[in-house]
Amino acid sequence: MAPSPHTLSARLLTGWGGGCVWYLERSAVWESPHRLTRLLRSRSKQWISFQHCTFLRRMYVTQLSRSLNQQAKPKPEPVAPPFLEKTALGGAKDEIYEMRPLSPPSLSVPRKPDEKELMGLASAAVTEDPMAVGKETKEEKQWKEMKLSVDDLPGILARLSKIKLTALVVSTTSAGFALAPEPFAWPCFLFTTLGTGLASCAANSINQFFEVPFDSNMNRTKNRPLVRGQISPLLAVSFAACCAVPGVALLTWGVNPLTGALGVFNIFLYTCCYTPLKRVSIANTWVGAIVGAIPPVMGWTAATGSLDAGAFLLGGILYCWQFPHFNALSWGLREDYSRGGYCMMSVTHPGLCRRVALRHCLALVALSAAAPALDVTTWTFPVITLPINLYISYLGFRFYRDADRKSSRKLFFCSLWHLPLLLLLMLSCKRPLAGSSGAGEPPS
Repeated sequence: MAPSPHTLSARLLTGWGGGCVWYLERSAVWESPHRLTRLLRSRSKQWISFQHCTFLRRMYVTQLSRSLNQQAKPKPEPVAPPFLEKTALGGAKDEIYEMRPLSPPSLSVPRKPDEKELMGLASAAVTEDPMAVGKETKEEKQWKEMKLSVDDLPGILARLSKIKLTALVVSTTSAGFALAPEPFAWPCFLFTTLGTGLASCAANSINQFFEVPFDSNMNRTKNRPLVRGQISPLLAVSFAACCAVPGVALLTWGVNPLTGALGVFNIFLYTCCYTPLKRVSIANTWVGAIVGAIPPVMGWTAATGSLDAGAFLLGGILYCWQFPHFNALSWGLREDYSRGGYCMMSVTHPGLCRRVALRHCLALVALSAAAPALDVTTWTFPVITLPINLYISYLGFRFYRDADRKSSRKLFFCSLWHLPLLLLLMLSCKRPLAGSSGAGEPPS
């Protein structure tokens, strides 16, 4: 029989040393299995099992797509007020409506509702009538056909052609015709004003046709007929063609070919150069000023048949007047022009916008002084127009110095009455025709 390890140790080592060895051997042989078992049990709790991996994967998927979470669908409240039905013995049904008891009046100070109460009230308001809310949203999303009435057509076409701007163009053309050193001929004057007005209507209509997506972003132009869909683009283009063709024909064959050529050039310059340039460069303001300066030149050429110093003087006055007029207007519309995507001086170069307005206000003083030197007016004209020219120059300086909406508004409203008054004073100081012997006597 083999000796046990305890007996072997006791034989090899006796005394105190043998006792220690025996104790260590006994603890190692008998207690090691129990320690190993406890270690495995404690470590098994810290190991990542298959269930842990599955739980982590589900958490990742639900965080990635929250639509996979199970959400309780709220129960919709009834549309009609709740009521109870009770069948009587005779078979009749009596409707007993639910009545809420009235709460006694309290003298407590009204408190501010918290966020939960506000959310509860909002949800109750939404669930009160879901059918009506759904009907309203459905009607809002549904396309509605706009019917064009014949009675509304003149007003729509007037707004399409910018009738106020067209009236200003016709008035400056009439001033150029009246200031020309030629006898006043009524048939030629009527053909000139009518042809110029039709050409202006055509140019303005084509301008609105090109700028529909940009006008819809601006508060000033969002109610134009093409933006609101009151007329179709085909009708707008047809109206522009019906105005351009007879307008150019009247100016060419009813007046003279030079005036007709200026009319065609002005339509091209406004629609094909100025309109697309508004979204590219600030040079559009100078091109637009040329467009506004051509109508008085057309009036002068319609009366004289030639381009001379008087025509360029009138064109220069209209050219310089437009900068304080438009720059002051655009200063208050900077946000609109930014939303519309237009490249204007008031938006991209505000300092240049104010300097240009002031320079051209001062240029009006110089051009008024040059009018008698070019035999267009008498020497009284620069004297009587000096106060209004100095006043608009003062407002231009205020606009340049202050650079606020108040100064720009004052300059804009001053420009509205400055030009008509300047042209009237020019007509009153017109130099008499050469060769006229007396009042009521024909020239010899």
